[in-house]
Amino acid sequence: MSHQQENDANEMEEEYEMEDAEVDMDDDGFHDRDASDSDSDVDTYDYMSNRIHDTTASQARKGKDIQGIPWERLSITREKYRQTRLEQYKNYENIPQSGEGSEKECKTTEKGGVYYVFRRNSRSVKSTILHFQLRNLVWATSKHDVYLMSHFSVMHWSSLTRTKSEVINVSGRVAPCEKHPGSLLEGFTQTQVSTLAVKDNLLVAGGFQGELICKYLDRPGVSYCTRTTYDENAITNAVEIYTSGSGAMHFVASNNDGGVRTFDMEKFQQSNHFCFPWPVNHTSLSPDGKTLIIVGDDPEGLLVDSRSGKTISSLHGHFDYSFASSWHPNGLTFATGNQDKTCRIWDIRNLSKSVAALKGNIGAIRSIRYTSDGKFMAMAEPADFVHIFDVGSGYQKEQEIDFFGEISGMSFSPDTQSLFVGVWDRTYGSLLEFSRRNEYSYLDAIF
Repeated sequence: MSHQQENDANEMEEEYEMEDAEVDMDDDGFHDRDASDSDSDVDTYDYMSNRIHDTTASQARKGKDIQGIPWERLSITREKYRQTRLEQYKNYENIPQSGEGSEKECKTTEKGGVYYVFRRNSRSVKSTILHFQLRNLVWATSKHDVYLMSHFSVMHWSSLTRTKSEVINVSGRVAPCEKHPGSLLEGFTQTQVSTLAVKDNLLVAGGFQGELICKYLDRPGVSYCTRTTYDENAITNAVEIYTSGSGAMHFVASNNDGGVRTFDMEKFQQSNHFCFPWPVNHTSLSPDGKTLIIVGDDPEGLLVDSRSGKTISSLHGHFDYSFASSWHPNGLTFATGNQDKTCRIWDIRNLSKSVAALKGNIGAIRSIRYTSDGKFMAMAEPADFVHIFDVGSGYQKEQEIDFFGEISGMSFSPDTQSLFVGVWDRTYGSLLEFSRRNEYSYLDAIF
């Protein structure tokens, strides 16, 4: 996203918040409301009496709202509020009417699947967002361990012990405690974290000024700090961590200056730098390590050679700018998410057009994840909806997870057994937890 577009987008985001506030005030709703200026009896009641609790699977099965919203005490029903959100939520577009343009190409899916069942809504974990277009701020490293941004802190949450701990605090100075060539020993001060990635024991946080902060979770302190660029348009839009053929940890960073840079964390140094003609919003490396998906501020995406950076093929089909991508574990198909409200599925054996276009309900597809076994793909809209598709059905069948609030990120656990969704809302911010549905449904009842 260009610098001017970022300013325009931030102004529009402020307008959205005001519009949301008006909807809340008129309807006694709850979204994006702070207790100090709340006119809602339920908000005041919950805060003053400390009655905001987690919601468990057993409570949800008995009919309690998974987010703990007491609809019975509000002057609007859940169904009516959902309809209001569908009608009034404004999707941000860089290219006008892109959502309408893509709609006719979308396939009709069969909804009603239940692949992941609700486990718990953890209200003590406040997942937050700094940049409204960048939503990759939640990462699971096991079915119980998840990392997320909460204001100026990277937090670890254990769904097993129900405890949280601070991993990095970026509100002050963060500096590496190890010495490596090219590492900025002075570190950074007051980093605004725009994107996050965690895999195995490596955590990488990217910032608005091109900062990269690298920490190994099994070592004290921060290992490596570097700045990708001193360009004015420097924001780090995405980071993806991967393991090389030799077993070394690497990551690739996508930046607003049009740069895609790979880093070798065994040598603690940049190993490659490719330049593209527009800001790069997301990059994904194929399972065999040979091909990169490059998407950004252009309706066309690119497939490029990961070693040379040369374009293999263009991806024609989207109507707006893309902010998400992901490879299926088989390395033959992949997905891209766009502000035209669609996720497109592609097959490398025939890239003349996408295999399928999957439609969101209210907004851009800002995050895409496949399960490690390749059976399911999840796509997240900016707010309210996460869609889980059955890949084996040709993306024909889906589960729609329906809630209220902006989505800060989502992540399947590496063993596919858990799905975590970060919800950003001043009153109902939380971490939604889901468990993969077992073949024998009685096992799901133990949660």
